[in-house]
Amino acid sequence: MFVLIIRTIILYFFTLVIIRLTGKRQLGQLQPFELVITVMISQLATIPMQDIRIPLIHIIGPIITLLFLQVITMFLSLKSEYARKYICGKPSVLIEQGKIQIDQMEYQKVNLNDLLEELRLKGFYNIEDIEYAILETSGELSIIPVTSRTVVTKADLNIRSSQDKLPVTLILDGKINHNNLKVIDKDIHWLEEQLIRHKILDYKKVFFAIYDSRGKFFYQLRS
Repeated sequence: MFVLIIRTIILYFFTLVIIRLTGKRQLGQLQPFELVITVMISQLATIPMQDIRIPLIHIIGPIITLLFLQVITMFLSLKSEYARKYICGKPSVLIEQGKIQIDQMEYQKVNLNDLLEELRLKGFYNIEDIEYAILETSGELSIIPVTSRTVVTKADLNIRSSQDKLPVTLILDGKINHNNLKVIDKDIHWLEEQLIRHKILDYKKVFFAIYDSRGKFFYQLRS
């Protein structure tokens, strides 16, 4: 049992290092060859955890080989357009000028419900609002909306506005965060004034209080 635990620890850190060397992309952003390498490494690493008769070197060797294969494949995909086309594939246009490209949908095995769901998740509810929807090689859906229906920004209207800041927690579960008060260049007296202004006599009754992105004091009392 002790030997199994030691082997598991060794394989855990070894596999962690190998995965870190392959890059920092999230699972949903992996190219096909990267996903294959990741799955194979994970499968290889679990074999000696189940069978202690297998020497670790018999697993470490193949994993290092897979790492080299991943590096070589990545190099080829970076340097050769021809190789990248067959290794990673190429983007597919699923919607063009507001029309669904049925042939590409069938080729990519994407049904209409899945497409509509992805569009909703990205904030688009009408197909006619979309000029292009492109299925990238990583599986992500890129959307180019119709220009006339693009959301107007304050910059487009020449409206001056201050940049929102990161909200800072001042009180959490009845405890004051003095370090965060320093972050926003405030002191305990300022916080007490805010509490009094909101008719709060005991800060311990505050569930949370934050200095929000617009510089306002927001709080919620314990229920």
